[in-house]
Amino acid sequence: MVSASLGPAYNRLWLATLLSNLGDGIRMAALPLLAAALTSDPVAVAGVAIAGQSPWLLFGLLAGAIVDRFDQRRLAAAVDVVRVAMLAVLVGSVLLDVAGIVLLYVVAFVCGVGETLRDTATATLLPPLVKDADLDRANGGLVNAEVAGNELVGPPIGGYLFGVALVLPFAVNGGALALAAALIFSLPNVFAPKAGSYSTKGQIWSDTRAGLKWLVKNPRLRVIVGLGAVFAAMDSAWFAVLVLYVPEVLGLPAWGYGLLLGVGAIGGLAGGALAARVTRLISPAGALAACLGSAAIGQLMIGLTSSPVVVAGGLIITSGAFGVWAVVARTTRQRLTPADMLGRVSSAAMTAVMSASPLGALLGGLVAAEWGLRAPILVGVPVLTVAAAVCFLTMRDRG
Repeated sequence: MVSASLGPAYNRLWLATLLSNLGDGIRMAALPLLAAALTSDPVAVAGVAIAGQSPWLLFGLLAGAIVDRFDQRRLAAAVDVVRVAMLAVLVGSVLLDVAGIVLLYVVAFVCGVGETLRDTATATLLPPLVKDADLDRANGGLVNAEVAGNELVGPPIGGYLFGVALVLPFAVNGGALALAAALIFSLPNVFAPKAGSYSTKGQIWSDTRAGLKWLVKNPRLRVIVGLGAVFAAMDSAWFAVLVLYVPEVLGLPAWGYGLLLGVGAIGGLAGGALAARVTRLISPAGALAACLGSAAIGQLMIGLTSSPVVVAGGLIITSGAFGVWAVVARTTRQRLTPADMLGRVSSAAMTAVMSASPLGALLGGLVAAEWGLRAPILVGVPVLTVAAAVCFLTMRDRG
């Protein structure tokens, strides 16, 4: 629940974040279903997911330079308006029975580009709206809104709405984004870049390199971004095979997989809610190291058992650790990065995670094919344990 003490502007940002991510979750579930209704070619259906995820790899770093050049409030609202327009085209095409797989690729790609820009812009919107002491608590609320919309609530709603009517999930997605755009545009006008910040308006690559150079020279953020990529890769390695692990090792039916995903999402929500308390109890550096160590314990629990109850406990621990990590890493980034570089540093961090995740999933598939379904779950245990030690040793003197 949103805390009134963080102010009405934060409440509007929180609600906009929830609506935007709810729409993303609905669309991510419904687009593949629509693709499967249009074609039985598995490669063509998989292409929808590729089209939606590729913008982070293609434009993730450049997104930060774009965000740092413009009023982030106006940019985020404009991006949502463009996505609403694309979804309106899709709804109209489905109603007229002229929708094709290529249109789905275009919609997925354009919405993916918009999500890349909007997520980067949103990462810069929070600091001016709340006190520095409240950043961790405020980020916890935003992370929970993202998890709830993208993972816990959005996908099942998307699947249900698609079963009612093919166009319904995309219409709801468009409506949610329209409301989110209005809420973002209603925020205080304090996000425009300072006059004279960019004397060479055409040199996006130069601005991007400057942001990366600053990030590389900051030892604390450099460690956080690098370890965050390792964390994401190891998490994706086992998650990629969980859909096989549940029936073949745990012996559960299909609904068991969905139930365990819900349990994991609840763990992520708990992590986001508790992150501020954990940080203030053991310091940001201690919290980050504890996240990596806890994730190693959780994966050990998942990989060494055939008990669904123990696996559920491991999922709560790993997802909770990831939720705490997201809040602490984001808050640290916002506190240490100059305002005029926050977009570029945030996009670099998010691009590292978005790039590491598919690589981790590929690693998980290869390891499982060679050594069995338990192997990609257990391979992360020593890696995350070493990462926790590195985090503690390199950051313990930095708070």
